[in-house]
Amino acid sequence: MKLLTLPLIVAGLLCAGAAQADEALAKAKGCLACHTVDKKLIGTMYKEVAKKYAGQKDAEAQIATTIVKGTPTPAGLGWQKAGSATLPFMPPNAAVKPDEAAKLAKWILSQK
Repeated sequence: MKLLTLPLIVAGLLCAGAAQADEALAKAKGCLACHTVDKKLIGTMYKEVAKKYAGQKDAEAQIATTIVKGTPTPAGLGWQKAGSATLPFMPPNAAVKPDEAAKLAKWILSQK
């Protein structure tokens, strides 16, 4: 029984470490200046983003692209009209590399 428990504990710690690492990446790249996981700030809270994209097969790619390239003004107006964001669009974040954007997108989608 003890032999089965140890791998589960290790797996849990690794998953928790990855989640914290991605939150640290979001902070390092300036994402948390406008967004939070569960409170409205300037940008949409990540829980709302995760909810909007839940179940979409290309969600990670869409979010990663938005992180790097931003949104055109009309696309962002939906969040603002819904009262979920202060700004009408999200500016591009050139400091985020595509592989980092993919990690951030996966982390954002994990917020529930």
